[in-house]
Amino acid sequence: MNIVQMDEVPEEPIVSPLFTSSEVSRQLLAAGSRDYSLSIVNFGKGVRNKFHIHESDQVLIVTKGTGIVATEHGQQVVRVGSVILIPGGEKHWHGATDNLEFSHITLTTTGSTTTQVEE
Repeated sequence: MNIVQMDEVPEEPIVSPLFTSSEVSRQLLAAGSRDYSLSIVNFGKGVRNKFHIHESDQVLIVTKGTGIVATEHGQQVVRVGSVILIPGGEKHWHGATDNLEFSHITLTTTGSTTTQVEE
């Protein structure tokens, strides 16, 4: 068993062309899991990721701020407490609104690939 306090898990920068800015960090919550990739992703104001797909389903749980989750068919504003299920293979993006920082817990299966796709 491994127990962590989310506010004590260090943030590490994420450097990836998938994001619109370098103001993104993550906190690994279950680094030793064989089955799940679980972390908190923190976005600076106005920062989001680009359209992408995941091989597996993705669950997002909003923990801070106000954000946007979008598919090809539209956008939804999400707030603290929102739980979003994005089916594997669905083209989407998510990130912060222009005036607020935004954080969410993300859950996928270990080894699931993320692929950036055309906007």
